Amino acid sequence: MATWLRLPGRAPRPRRPAQPRRCAGGPAGLCAALLRTDGFVGGRWLPAAAAFPVHDPASGAELGLVADCGVREARAAVRAAHEAFRGWRGAAAKERSSLLRKWYDLMMQNKDDLAKIITAESGKPLKEAQGEIVYSALFLEWFSEEARRIYGDVIYTPAKEKRALVLKQPLGVAAVITPWNFPSAMITRKVGAALAAGCTVVVKPAEHTPFSALALAELANQAGIPPGVYNVIPCSRKKAKEVGEALCTDPLVSKISFTGSTATGKVLLHHAAGSVKRVSMELGGHAPFIVFDSANVDQAVAGAMASKFRNSGQTCVCSNRFLVQRGIHDSFVKKFAEAMKTNLRVGNGFEERTTQGPLIDEKAVEKVEKHVSDAVSKGATIVTGGKRHQLGKNFFEPTLLSNVTRDMLCSHEETFGPLAPVIKFDTEEEAVAIANAADVGLAGYFYSQDPAQIWRVAEQLEVGMVGVNEGLISSVECPFGGVKQSGLGREGSKYGIDEYLELKYVCFGGVNTAPSTESC
Repeated sequence: MATWLRLPGRAPRPRRPAQPRRCAGGPAGLCAALLRTDGFVGGRWLPAAAAFPVHDPASGAELGLVADCGVREARAAVRAAHEAFRGWRGAAAKERSSLLRKWYDLMMQNKDDLAKIITAESGKPLKEAQGEIVYSALFLEWFSEEARRIYGDVIYTPAKEKRALVLKQPLGVAAVITPWNFPSAMITRKVGAALAAGCTVVVKPAEHTPFSALALAELANQAGIPPGVYNVIPCSRKKAKEVGEALCTDPLVSKISFTGSTATGKVLLHHAAGSVKRVSMELGGHAPFIVFDSANVDQAVAGAMASKFRNSGQTCVCSNRFLVQRGIHDSFVKKFAEAMKTNLRVGNGFEERTTQGPLIDEKAVEKVEKHVSDAVSKGATIVTGGKRHQLGKNFFEPTLLSNVTRDMLCSHEETFGPLAPVIKFDTEEEAVAIANAADVGLAGYFYSQDPAQIWRVAEQLEVGMVGVNEGLISSVECPFGGVKQSGLGREGSKYGIDEYLELKYVCFGGVNTAPSTESC
């Protein structure tokens, strides 16, 4: 039975790293059996020479000390993954499928405990964290099924004595670098596909949220995932740059998968280019949310609430710019403000009524504050919110701005916080031009009841994903990814596994096409 703890302070580092480290904190107990603090390499829990603290963003309390892995540990993890790849790639697809399914089952059995870890280290409201765990587990289920559907082709060439075969084979070791805002789902979406394809992985989680990645390692181990197939090397912000570079330049790594900022993605691309590694990246977004005059206003407001304020606006597909046509503008702003005041509750993520937890750190709050201040100084109007929340330094009031113009920071920078700026427009062409002016293109949303307009705008928006009369678009069955500087490749869906497969063409000559004269 799991042990439950409430830690008011720091837990000592035990002498035997093989045992679960009992460190917990924040407003609720965390399951000690899942709360690991060492790196996970080659099927073993390994401490590092140093450790770094992880804090609850709501209270600032220290949750525990986690192994601060560096270049040496990163290279050891890559070697372990490389050695494991020899056996894992040769495993039957059904075997890989069964192990991924066991991992999924364990996630579902432990979903409440895993959700509490997410809330403790990221501040996300518990209900959202519970939803993330189910979403995370579904990627393992989905790719457990896709593992058995990796098909090749037979091509008939003009030469009668030849046959052309196309094989799909795993790339090798994949280095997976994930963000803090979805500390579980961003791992399983990548790792599920990689393992299903026959690749092995080294995961570097964000420094804010390493406990979720390590909890997944514990469950992967329980599921029977072979040693070295899934490795985790947590590290502090101080070491993140050198560890990222080591993973991108290691000759034993064949693939880099990264979710994070566009700026960091460009650095990692530069490092990966030296050895021409396969790369998939999901980078920054600046999602437009367009409301046309023909839209159902109530439906649009509900979609805006769902799209903007999930995880306090800290998601890459959150709407960042609200473009509202003149004829419906005032009604939309009024109803949006009313919905925010009625339905949003700022608080600690463990409190039942909370819909808006803290931002991840004070730097994130400062960015929201900067965007609001800049907009107001240039003529924007604060409809509701607009300042830090009294609960603490990492909390910010859900904020709605009107009279926003295109020269304001919030109009051309991703805020990544609970700020909804509204820009008034006149024509469809104007709205599409504003939406497409960004150099990124991850997600976009629009509301309209005009069928012809729906087709036009859906095709014209320069984004990888479009929500039409819908504010929530993510699903394990659908391809996730962007265009322009929002990244490369797709995750989830039947297409996600292709990111971890190499095509091999085999020309099979000497085929005897003449019928046999021998009798049976």
